[in-house]
Amino acid sequence: MFGNKIKLSVTHDEIRVLVYALNELRNILIEEGRYTDAVDELLIKLLA
Repeated sequence: MFGNKIKLSVTHDEIRVLVYALNELRNILIEEGRYTDAVDELLIKLLA
Protein backbone atom coordinates (compact mmCIF):
# COMPACT_ATOMS: atom_id res chain seq x y z
CA MET A 1 0.00 0.00 0.00
CA PHE A 2 2.69 2.50 0.96
CA GLY A 3 5.12 1.25 -1.67
CA ASN A 4 3.39 3.10 -4.50
CA LYS A 5 4.76 6.56 -5.19
CA ILE A 6 3.02 9.26 -7.16
CA LYS A 7 4.86 12.19 -8.72
CA LEU A 8 2.98 15.42 -9.24
CA SER A 9 3.83 18.09 -11.76
CA VAL A 10 3.31 21.42 -10.06
CA THR A 11 4.27 24.96 -10.95
CA HIS A 12 6.36 27.28 -8.83
CA ASP A 13 3.23 29.16 -7.76
CA GLU A 14 1.52 25.93 -6.67
CA ILE A 15 4.58 24.94 -4.62
CA ARG A 16 4.49 28.35 -2.94
CA VAL A 17 0.83 27.84 -1.98
CA LEU A 18 1.55 24.33 -0.66
CA VAL A 19 4.47 25.57 1.46
CA TYR A 20 2.36 28.41 2.85
CA ALA A 21 -0.52 26.07 3.73
CA LEU A 22 1.77 23.48 5.34
CA ASN A 23 3.52 26.19 7.33
CA GLU A 24 0.17 27.45 8.61
CA LEU A 25 -0.78 23.90 9.60
CA ARG A 26 2.58 23.49 11.34
CA ASN A 27 2.02 26.70 13.32
CA ILE A 28 -1.41 25.48 14.45
CA LEU A 29 0.03 22.13 15.53
CA ILE A 30 2.79 23.88 17.50
CA GLU A 31 0.21 26.08 19.27
CA GLU A 32 -1.76 22.96 20.21
CA GLY A 33 1.37 21.20 21.45
CA ARG A 34 1.06 18.41 18.88
CA TYR A 35 3.77 16.71 16.84
CA THR A 36 4.77 18.32 13.54
CA ASP A 37 6.92 15.48 12.19
CA ALA A 38 4.73 14.62 9.19
CA VAL A 39 4.32 18.26 8.15
CA ASP A 40 8.07 18.83 8.56
CA GLU A 41 8.83 15.89 6.27
CA LEU A 42 6.47 17.20 3.60
CA LEU A 43 8.01 20.67 3.78
CA ILE A 44 11.50 19.22 3.37
CA LYS A 45 10.40 17.20 0.34
CA LEU A 46 8.76 20.21 -1.26
CA LEU A 47 11.73 22.49 -0.69
CA ALA A 48 14.40 19.98 -1.74
